[in-house]
Amino acid sequence: MVRNNTALGRYELDIDGAVAFANYRLAPGKVIITHTETPRALRGRGIASQLVQGALEQIRADGAKVVAGCSFVADYLDKHPEFSDVAA
Repeated sequence: MVRNNTALGRYELDIDGAVAFANYRLAPGKVIITHTETPRALRGRGIASQLVQGALEQIRADGAKVVAGCSFVADYLDKHPEFSDVAA
């Protein structure tokens, strides 16, 4: 389950004892995701996509918009039109 670690300004997903994360900064009504990272040992398993999906669902639930400040989030949004309502 993706959690919002507000103290560190990132969404996190625990997998196999490691943490994938998406750093963000806030602007009025917007969440700017600046970087996503998956531990090397976990790459290629769709974990970053799970992380971004969970982050977008939380951003939507909060009534905010997302700004794709990293290429992974931009690509994810391009491939998942179901989140077009969340894109700023």
